Amino acid sequence: MSDSTLSFRGDVFFRKFGIVAAFIGLCILVSILCQLRVAAGDWPDNVFLTAANLMLILHQISINGILAIGMTFVIIAAGIDLSVGSVLAFSGMVAASFATASVGVTPWSGNYGVVVPVIAALVAGAACGALNGWIIARFRIQAFVGTLGMLLAARGFTMALADGNPISAISPDLRWFGTGKVLGVVPIPVVLFLLVFAVAWTILNKSIFGRHVYAVGGNEKSARTSGIKTPRIKVLVYALAGTLAGLAGIILTAKTGSAQTNAGSSYELDAIAAAVIGGTSLTGGVGRLSGTLFGALIIGVMNNGLDILGVESFYQLIIKGALIVTAVIIDPSRKQTAL
Repeated sequence: MSDSTLSFRGDVFFRKFGIVAAFIGLCILVSILCQLRVAAGDWPDNVFLTAANLMLILHQISINGILAIGMTFVIIAAGIDLSVGSVLAFSGMVAASFATASVGVTPWSGNYGVVVPVIAALVAGAACGALNGWIIARFRIQAFVGTLGMLLAARGFTMALADGNPISAISPDLRWFGTGKVLGVVPIPVVLFLLVFAVAWTILNKSIFGRHVYAVGGNEKSARTSGIKTPRIKVLVYALAGTLAGLAGIILTAKTGSAQTNAGSSYELDAIAAAVIGGTSLTGGVGRLSGTLFGALIIGVMNNGLDILGVESFYQLIIKGALIVTAVIIDPSRKQTAL
């Protein structure tokens, strides 16, 4: 067997299973570090390996995972969305205003059950995302600039909606989305995350729309020449990202029991990180939702492990930044683009 064949097979293996190997390696490393603390007598047992902690990790990554799924669609289409954190906050504020016992916070505030606030939040998120896509496609501006504008605008709308005040006293029906459990074990946010992943994976891998997303990100000019309506695809992927940001806003508001004006701050960075660590190329046309799933899990395990080990938050940011840069440096698609 020639060296070139071995190299090719190694590259294929890295593309398909490198992220899984990285996740398993990280889990082993954190487990060993925790076990050393047990051996040193600092802890009675290895808390990282408990079922409760593993479920906690899934719970913690559910919001970022949902945002990262939408971000993956956008990045594969050769875009970027810096506004999802602000859209999350705006959608959460909209949902809270329709599901609160506090009267007079907004002109329409009150308890409208669960359907109205959920639909209102999803529509608000989808509208922000669609507007992002329309502006980027219609005026052909850089996605960075267009979504940066929405980042600021959505945050401003969030503050203006309740005059800069948080909305609390959220109805128990809405709070179920953040605090409820299936069979008393699996948190609702985890269930929603897995359902969103399953539906999104099917759309991206089994539908014509998914193929068009890859085509637009791979070569927009060729996609347009082949008859794909590229502006429509851009509007749809950004609308999808906005809708998922709206869902994430509902979950966060339900978990905390209030809608805060600063909610979702910097969440877009974790969403981008999960997609990039999972192998989605920032140049577009390359990416897998399975990779994004493991990217979110890697971030979750890293955050959880560093918290358990008592590492300061500022060091966690340094480690996370280094991880993102490393993921981009070793990205195989980046190397091919440079040739």
